[in-house]
Amino acid sequence: MDRGAAEGGLRERGKARRRAAITRAAFELFAEQGYDSTTIAEIAARAEVSPRTVTLYFRSKQDIAFATFDASVENLTRALRARKPGASAIGTLESWLRDELACHDEIDELGLRMFEANPELRAVRTARMALAIEEGARVIAEDTGEPPDGIGPRLAAAATAAVVTEIVERPTGADREEAIGAAMAFLEAGVTALRRIA
Repeated sequence: MDRGAAEGGLRERGKARRRAAITRAAFELFAEQGYDSTTIAEIAARAEVSPRTVTLYFRSKQDIAFATFDASVENLTRALRARKPGASAIGTLESWLRDELACHDEIDELGLRMFEANPELRAVRTARMALAIEEGARVIAEDTGEPPDGIGPRLAAAATAAVVTEIVERPTGADREEAIGAAMAFLEAGVTALRRIA
């Protein structure tokens, strides 16, 4: 085995563990005492790292708060851009959503608690969702033959963002599975209607 590769792998795993510890600590503190009341020093102490280490991994508290959200949006954007010819946007969305939910873990649960406890973060999340909506509108426009800035693709993309948020925040189990099926049928019907209009 290549010793350099093994050491590199250990370093990467160590970085991933520190990043996860910082994220977990921040989410816990944001949920417990509020985003504005939490300091970088408190996050560092809870994560058992130095404040400098926190700032090496994240430029700001907001970057920590949105670490998992931004990663999910990037994964969806990547999946939409990489879809094969003929693959529908809604089918790609469903695959991504199921993958995301299958990997849902303790940090994701803490993230939901954090957003629930901090209305100001929910407002920022809505604003950040605008980028995902823009990409979604572009993809839906490709599927329907409408211009990306047309009202139809934008409405469909906005509905998709709202649907995904609702499903992610639902409890697990059969209830969520039923919700996914209903949501995909709803979104597919909307895109089909756009195709008829285009």
